[in-house]
Amino acid sequence: MKKRFVLRNVKRVSGEAIDIVIEEGSIAGVTNAGSGQGEHVIDYSGVYVSSGWIDLHVHAFPEFDPYGDEIDEIGVKLGVTTIVDAGSCGADRMADLVTSKERAKTNLFAFLNISRIGLQRVDELSNLDWINKEKVIQAVNEYKETIVGLKARISKSVVCDNGLEPLRIAREFSSETSLPLMVHIGSAPPSIEEVVPLLEKGDVITHYLNGKENNLFDDEGKPLQVLIDAIERGVHLDVGHGNASFSFKVAEAAKRNHIGLNTISTDIYRKNRLNGPVYSMANVLSKFLHLGYSLEEVIAAVTTHAANWLDKPELGRIKVGDMANLTLFTVQDDPNTLIDSEGDKRVAERRIEAKGVIVNGELIEC
Repeated sequence: MKKRFVLRNVKRVSGEAIDIVIEEGSIAGVTNAGSGQGEHVIDYSGVYVSSGWIDLHVHAFPEFDPYGDEIDEIGVKLGVTTIVDAGSCGADRMADLVTSKERAKTNLFAFLNISRIGLQRVDELSNLDWINKEKVIQAVNEYKETIVGLKARISKSVVCDNGLEPLRIAREFSSETSLPLMVHIGSAPPSIEEVVPLLEKGDVITHYLNGKENNLFDDEGKPLQVLIDAIERGVHLDVGHGNASFSFKVAEAAKRNHIGLNTISTDIYRKNRLNGPVYSMANVLSKFLHLGYSLEEVIAAVTTHAANWLDKPELGRIKVGDMANLTLFTVQDDPNTLIDSEGDKRVAERRIEAKGVIVNGELIEC
């Protein structure tokens, strides 16, 4: 790509048509449609532009099975400019994740699994000997440019007989490192009423729309008091769709009860990228469009909201002087069947489709 190029006639989610001039990797101009000047002009009439999509929950360490994939396969190739690995690696393998980040086009941050073995096993919190405070602190200090928080998967199959103890330890590590927690919620024990009160402002509940018995809504679809209290404390809600953690019925209940949409994330890895029900960020976003959220609300959940949680506002805006991280996408009037993690289906009238990204100034088509 030329050193200076123009994205011509792109649309903001508001519908406003603009030109974006990119020079030496940065946004050099945001002008009226048709007025941008550059040696190479690419016409994107009919295509939306937003700041680059951010996926706050992915698994980007391909060596681990089943929860692993290549960084760019779940990043730029799917229209996502920034991914956050959600605890694939503990202290034992964080160095390897950081090395792989250096070879990728996609921007990568990570939650450090409090278990030093990470997802080498899927019961990584079943043995408290695998949780080592010194190793956590060492990794946090060594990889502070990458690590944005600590991850604890608090569900029966992960903690086994240890109950809440891994979460109590994670809370202590959070205090020691001044890093927030991302907590995976799932099957009991421990019960959701025990887990959520231990979370503080800035912590993340991921999988908050899961349809398992131990979820955040009662049998009538009303939010549990622990969820309402957590929202009031400033706990952040993250979708984390995944193979088993997104239910249309629960998502409809959340919308009906005006539970705010914080961040939409995929929990994507090789299996659910290739075989569904995730497939891509665009597919997950299409589900929220179908649920009745506006395009502005849906895109904010993968741009400004995610960037603000990361405390990297430059990743969630289109502003002259910033490094160019943008996503180009369309919204097609195209009836299509969407499926959740429960096998529940909905027929949607519209579909979001990623067309390309500008990542750190480089144009890559999807």
